[in-house]
Amino acid sequence: MVIDAEVMQSQLELKNDITGGILFKLKNDPRVTRFGTFLRRSSLDELPQIINILMGEMSIVGPRPLSIRDAQKVSDRLVSRYDVLPGITGLWQVKGRNSLNSEEIFVWDDIYVTQWSIALDFKIILHTFSVVIKADGSY
Repeated sequence: MVIDAEVMQSQLELKNDITGGILFKLKNDPRVTRFGTFLRRSSLDELPQIINILMGEMSIVGPRPLSIRDAQKVSDRLVSRYDVLPGITGLWQVKGRNSLNSEEIFVWDDIYVTQWSIALDFKIILHTFSVVIKADGSY
């Protein structure tokens, strides 16, 4: 990200690619450097989160952690996502990644939390490899 990326975000809010007003993502985000774009498209930007997994702060699979901006907009009905550790990958990443709107993303998070099983985690992990290799919806 470029310097002052947080300040620039408020100017870019109207161009948000994810409808629903909670999450924020832009396909051609001017705040992302060329190297950052490569890291995102290859999903290599997720590798540092392995440290969080080793420290017990995250899991491999779970709802994605939200930015402070996004977390402040989450309503009380969506707090079930905090019943489990956040993950590097999750159900909404393999069900649509960046093509989903905020409501759909949180529905998939809720399904994950309420229907969690080891088998579901393994399915998500296997599907994640396919999604990452194809770069489906990555930006």
